[in-house]
Amino acid sequence: MPSSPTGLPTGLTVDRADVTLAVRDHGGSGVPLLLVHGATRTLADWSEIAGELVADHRVFSMDLRAHGRSGRGAEPWTIAAALGDIEAVLDACGVPEAVLVGHSLGGMLAALYADAHPRTPGAVNLDGFGLGRPEQYAGLDPRTVAEGLDRARQFARAAAGRVFPPEGLESVRAQAAAMAAGLGFAPELLEEGMRRSLGETGDGQFFLRPERERAVEMLEAMDELDMFPVYRRLTRPMLIVRGTRLVDQGPELAWFDELMAAYMKGLEAGLGKLAAEHPRISVRTVDASHAMLLERPRALAELVRSFTTGLDLCS
Repeated sequence: MPSSPTGLPTGLTVDRADVTLAVRDHGGSGVPLLLVHGATRTLADWSEIAGELVADHRVFSMDLRAHGRSGRGAEPWTIAAALGDIEAVLDACGVPEAVLVGHSLGGMLAALYADAHPRTPGAVNLDGFGLGRPEQYAGLDPRTVAEGLDRARQFARAAAGRVFPPEGLESVRAQAAAMAAGLGFAPELLEEGMRRSLGETGDGQFFLRPERERAVEMLEAMDELDMFPVYRRLTRPMLIVRGTRLVDQGPELAWFDELMAAYMKGLEAGLGKLAAEHPRISVRTVDASHAMLLERPRALAELVRSFTTGLDLCS
């Protein structure tokens, strides 16, 4: 599946069981990579970093089911279904042993895929930790954390697939522009993803994919993940990259900021111990928030490049 004669990325589709998956072939040559985005995001998030990586990698990206231009799927959204989709894309693109590079939910899927497919050369998880477990929140009482996490999950479910009238599009764009300005990257980097995510209801209203039913299913599936046991049993190398900056959510969500600050401290300790005990695990940090793909594409590309250069691709 070659890239276009112009050298621009080529859009592809992969049909698999109950869903059609949207894939982008970025071209390039070298170690093959499949880039997997996070929850409620799209493959557009990878545009900048893919442009850095094609110099020495064969690069593909995909929209997860119910996201972007991929179908919603006839079956419920599950981790098993998403992993099956990844396998189908790798096979269809002729790179069954590609290195998976994922962000957020995509990073967790990368680790899970490598765990289930030991021939995978390696995997990269960029800030994909979910909400973890209460005991991982350093300095906070686990019962208080559990209550806060329940509140955060209720908030996320209430926002999932929320519909808005056509005139609400400008408000959505304004919020995105404000976020980009606050984090120091161009708002245009969010525009393609917003267009890919935009869905329309039968009565002329809009929502950002995934639609509510699939979004709630996805959130429930993510809540059940516990990644540290997965990391410990991996037989293939893995790079884990953690962002070191938190975004102030404002006074109304100060309770959430407190939770995330404690979680960041707990992750720092837990990941440090993990790397010390498991030589196949490498842990790095980047001066960025969770939106690191848009903030620091060049730095992340260098970390990925350093990781793949050290892989034994013949084993």
